[in-house]
Amino acid sequence: MLRSFLGGVHPNDQKGYTADKTIEVAPLPNKVVIPVRQHIGAPCSPLVKKGDTVKKGQLIAKSDAFVSANIHASISGTVVDVGEYPHPGFGKCQAIVIENDGLDEWAEGIPLERDWEKLSPDELRDLIKEGGIVGMGGATFPTHVKLAPPKGKEVDTFILNAAECEPYLTADYRTMVEHPEPILTGIKIVMKVLGVTKGYVGIEDNKPKAISVMQKAFEGSGIEVVGLPTKYPQGAEKMLIKALVDREVPSGGLPADVGVVVQNVGTVVAINDAVTKGIPLIQRVTTISGAIVKEPKNLLLRIGTTFGQAIEYCGGLKETPEKLISGGPMMGMAESNLDIPVIKGTSGILLLGKKDINSGTQSPCISCGKCVSVCPMHLNPSMLSQLGERNMYEMAKEKYNLLDCVECGSCVYICPAKRNIVQYIKYCKAQNAAKAAKAKAAKAKAEAAGK
Repeated sequence: MLRSFLGGVHPNDQKGYTADKTIEVAPLPNKVVIPVRQHIGAPCSPLVKKGDTVKKGQLIAKSDAFVSANIHASISGTVVDVGEYPHPGFGKCQAIVIENDGLDEWAEGIPLERDWEKLSPDELRDLIKEGGIVGMGGATFPTHVKLAPPKGKEVDTFILNAAECEPYLTADYRTMVEHPEPILTGIKIVMKVLGVTKGYVGIEDNKPKAISVMQKAFEGSGIEVVGLPTKYPQGAEKMLIKALVDREVPSGGLPADVGVVVQNVGTVVAINDAVTKGIPLIQRVTTISGAIVKEPKNLLLRIGTTFGQAIEYCGGLKETPEKLISGGPMMGMAESNLDIPVIKGTSGILLLGKKDINSGTQSPCISCGKCVSVCPMHLNPSMLSQLGERNMYEMAKEKYNLLDCVECGSCVYICPAKRNIVQYIKYCKAQNAAKAAKAKAAKAKAEAAGK
């Protein structure tokens, strides 16, 4: 019997805008803005300069750090600038701007045909690293790092996160319905890298067509496709692991601590492309949706395409948006302008009008306890938000398990006082991280002075 989790919410999924929209290949943009930081970890350093000619798939930025991910040109053309540009997660970030030459030429040696079954796990992992693959559900953790669990962490199970529980988003759903074969190959590659034989695909049961298509495609593979009860945030790693294999990730722990690695649908497709075809991560399927979008679509977009260009491909907007979101409405990031580029983790571009916004101002907590009842991590979101409001971020971490929060937004959704709970939690996390970084720098300076 499938297990669910305590808490969670049932927002209107709003997937009807794009669920039946076949993935379209977007027209090539006249230029792309490619940030050198599209992942968790060290930013990359540009390998090209203004005036250089580049080809599609060419490596244009990299880092020697282990936790990082290579950046490649998504079009062929001329580098017209390397400088600071808007970024969906960091405000501004160094980016490489390429003007399209209209030729869309591949870099030498791409694409190719490669028999992945003849390669060793280490060789496969290296190809994934070369391809710049990251988690494409939004977290953007470098995949080659995730597929190299630390010593002492014995992984025996792989799970494909195909829940796509965020409202509006249907990029993974359409990929499953239209292209199950590369998903299967990508999973097999990952399982070989990890050396595991148990594999699961978790899909929420509000996607019966995807479940049917995937089950048929996976027949005889030994990988089980499972329909999961629909409840947000079913797609959170810890919830998915509990539902499929009944293991609980410990407080402060990672899936590898209970022998599991989880990847997203788009990620395994990118792994398939990088390993079997030598094609790096230069494009992704993104859902452009919302009631004010004239023609909501699922588009295959080149990395570096601006939000404005993507929206133009959908016929534009019916009215001026009240809110622009990168990702979904629950965990996505509110953005300030349409010049922001699509990066590896951009699963959706959501445009909300006046009628879509739950208007109202934040008021003091009324201690109703609703946020506690829906929190899937069994935390006290109300207390965490109040500690953040009072700048008591250390107490939030030490006494109230701040770092266990997955920032799903269920607490904000249910809060009658309309409190910005997740923002306060993010603030607390950022303050603790800054304090830790400062302490680490001070320690390094002291050690250097003592030598």
